[in-house]
Amino acid sequence: MRLAAALPSCLLAACLLLAAPALAEPKHGIAMHGEPKYPAGFDHFDYVNPKAPKGGDLRLADQGTFDNLNPYIVKGQAPDGANLPFETLLTPSADEPFSMYGLVAESVDTPPDRSWATYVIRKEARWHDGQPITPEDVIFSLDILRTKGAPNYRFYYAGIAKVEKVGPRSVKFTFKPGDNRELPLIVGEMPILPKHYWQGRAFDNTTLEPPLGSGPYKVSSLEPGRFIVYDRVKDYWGKNLPVQKGLWNFDRIRYDFYRDSTVALEALKAGEYDFREENEAKKWATGYEDWGALKDGRAKKVRLDNQLPAGMQAFAYNLRRPLFADPKVRQALAYAFDFEWTNANLFYGQYRRTESYFANSELAATGQPGPDELKVLEPLREGVPSEVFTAPYQAPKTDPAVGIRPNLRIAMRLLEEAGWSVVDGKLVKDGQPFRFEILLSSPAFERVSLPFVRNLARLGIEANVRTVDTTQYVNRVRTFDFDMIIMTWGESLSPGNEQAMFWSSEAADQPGTRNVGGIKNPAVDKLVDLVIGAPDREQLVARTRALDRVLLWNHYVIPQWHLGSNRLAYWDKFGMPATVPMKGFQLFSWWTKSAKTAAGD
Repeated sequence: MRLAAALPSCLLAACLLLAAPALAEPKHGIAMHGEPKYPAGFDHFDYVNPKAPKGGDLRLADQGTFDNLNPYIVKGQAPDGANLPFETLLTPSADEPFSMYGLVAESVDTPPDRSWATYVIRKEARWHDGQPITPEDVIFSLDILRTKGAPNYRFYYAGIAKVEKVGPRSVKFTFKPGDNRELPLIVGEMPILPKHYWQGRAFDNTTLEPPLGSGPYKVSSLEPGRFIVYDRVKDYWGKNLPVQKGLWNFDRIRYDFYRDSTVALEALKAGEYDFREENEAKKWATGYEDWGALKDGRAKKVRLDNQLPAGMQAFAYNLRRPLFADPKVRQALAYAFDFEWTNANLFYGQYRRTESYFANSELAATGQPGPDELKVLEPLREGVPSEVFTAPYQAPKTDPAVGIRPNLRIAMRLLEEAGWSVVDGKLVKDGQPFRFEILLSSPAFERVSLPFVRNLARLGIEANVRTVDTTQYVNRVRTFDFDMIIMTWGESLSPGNEQAMFWSSEAADQPGTRNVGGIKNPAVDKLVDLVIGAPDREQLVARTRALDRVLLWNHYVIPQWHLGSNRLAYWDKFGMPATVPMKGFQLFSWWTKSAKTAAGD
């Protein structure tokens, strides 16, 4: 019997409505979980001054040199600010864990299951040459980034099954089956590149010809190894958008290049540039004492707390080296790093020991796993260290009154369990000495690494430190040509697809990915998939904490330290908003005090 003949028309309509898939609705923004903070029609973000004056210069410092202005490829070295000329479909807010709002796109449609997403490009969106941004540009951007871009884009966009133009200004992305609620936001973060500009040009070759963009700045002048200048685009198409009000206030942003951070600090104090975020504790404690401008009020030195995950900075093993294949060996070497001595003698007590890949946030695993985490971990019990279930991870600690000796005894016991022994003062196994190199790109880390090397020597381990120039360092790390490096993995309040690039087995053999250690662990792969597919914030937190525990107890790194704040030193020429959002200070919401709002801005 036909359904239409058997049911009254009103009941038939109700049944069809329930049977049909839920329809999407065009929205001005999208949140990873729940609804975005800012409603449709909002005027500006809360942490900016929408009436900030335009004008003046922002002078910054970079280190080393550059040979490429395309920041989206693996070749060459791009300068700081190289992404300023480029824009994305959506842009994030700085006062939410992960919400995106329309930039190049005026709206985004996605159904409840987020199996696809459609973006409508703004009519006014323009490239710097005046041509409109089109769906063809969006499609081209995805294709070129996946085929010619840096390897991380292949991981970021691996879940995209199809992209197609579905209207004069509309482009639709269809996603592969699976639980990945982040994909509409990840696509929103994709840099949009001009198809007409890149036709006839080799995208994957380095270039010093400034590529065409659509953003608030474009390159105006440069000299590799000396400087690069970005000029504000006075007729920038997006300057009145709610997501752009109060931002991009400087007429010029200039980066000058210095040999190392010590020279750069002296240049700041001499007035050669304006602003510095300090990442060296010793310089923060002692390097500014002779800066007369601080004493007479012409300069400022402030520390601003943030609520961002600190991520993981650590001595990172290259697991591709047989020397580091045994977890007991990796655990043993961690006992030779004396954080307490390092913090007291080198860092003036400014740091906290890192004991999580998501330190300084609710995502960090603490105590023993709770019920939500155990639901995630139990199916993986056979493939993870038993300590994941029985003990919270704690990095080795030393008592300043006793020193490193008790920890070295623990280290030696672990090494002996792994088959190593000391012969004539050298640690050996099967006649081969325990020998490796710590590769650095900055002399600043030598003072951290050399005491570690001295402690290793007391175990009979021959380790040496080698510092190379930035270009050589980048190339060696990209090709995994190292034994140990100091590596930092930055984390966000909403971890997702980037975790595959950090930890997945697939990424381990891809040059240029962030899985520099070469981790290949089925349990980690499963946990990464679960994090990416988390359906709500509560499960995201539980799954991330579970991933955190498994990474920690596999001893893939020797955790170092974190701060939980930003240390800023700058000449007192800036105005800034009263509010600092959860993601920390926003430099491009500042303005120069002497600037006047220009006509037409």
